[in-house]
Amino acid sequence: MNDKTTKRPTMSDIASQVGVSHATVSLVLNEAPGKRVSEKVRERVLAVAAELGYQKTAPANDPIGGIIVLLIDDLMASQHAAPLIEGVRSAAEEQGLAALTVVTGGQVEFAESILDYLGRRQIVGVIYATLITQLAPVLPSKLGNYPAVLLNCHQQRAEFSSIIPGDHAGGYAATEALIKAGHRRIAMIDAGRQRLEAARDRLSGYRQALTTYDIAVDPELILSEAWSLDLGREKMLQLLDLPLPPTAVFCFSDRVAMGAYDAIRMRGLRIPGDISVVGFDDESLARKILPPLTTLKLPHEDMGRWAVSELLEKVMHPKKPPVRLKMECQLILRASIAPPP
Repeated sequence: MNDKTTKRPTMSDIASQVGVSHATVSLVLNEAPGKRVSEKVRERVLAVAAELGYQKTAPANDPIGGIIVLLIDDLMASQHAAPLIEGVRSAAEEQGLAALTVVTGGQVEFAESILDYLGRRQIVGVIYATLITQLAPVLPSKLGNYPAVLLNCHQQRAEFSSIIPGDHAGGYAATEALIKAGHRRIAMIDAGRQRLEAARDRLSGYRQALTTYDIAVDPELILSEAWSLDLGREKMLQLLDLPLPPTAVFCFSDRVAMGAYDAIRMRGLRIPGDISVVGFDDESLARKILPPLTTLKLPHEDMGRWAVSELLEKVMHPKKPPVRLKMECQLILRASIAPPP
């Protein structure tokens, strides 16, 4: 009686023998269309797979060459989740991969269980994202088992590659645009929340632009704790009540800027004839309000695409050192800026 119980070869067996990552083997055996794997490595993987007698369990016509898991802490806190997810999805699809988005609610234990459930055989790599730009919270310990990239968050001591928006440079560009239009009395309506890295960076960019152009930073023109339309209106009214009101205002977000629009019009003033306004985020309403709002565009979709590209680089080169990238926020000039009256 034949009692042979030969263990069925796995992708991990192939990876071990070839000396590449499990994710590389997955890309080759699932015929992902990207050019990330060299022809030499591809041929070696296929030869070892044939030698070991590896057989795919998926249908031969399965179009998915593997899964990139996108772990994100929240979807509801702002409108910025969609571009992050779309950037990852579209870039993954171009590489013959599927992007599986899992909302963790910030629960590390849940993220750990998801990675356990999916298992190494399916996962090409993991992108860990937060909706609010921040230092990464406690990360799942199992993140280290996969090629991984941090999206919209980063670490003080970089273990993983990361990408965040260039909020400081964006704050500088917004303020500089007002200075170049001729303004020198420029206010800022700031979110002021210490945990918001974006708020701190945008404010520091505003300050740096003023000092670069030899304009004194006037604390009277910086109002904090505004992160909504209503609070933007309230803070703008306070600025307009000053003995010497500003001729321009840089707002933490487009929503705050829309509140500033309300306040300016409540006082019978014109935008930009009497006061110029700049926002941040480039929400869809920013181009529809009158006058259309000058703002900074958050590059979330491009950030998601970069995260996939960097992840696949890590798949191919596991020893590649982590990089930290701040992606430029593009200044979108519209009709809300004019020279001071």
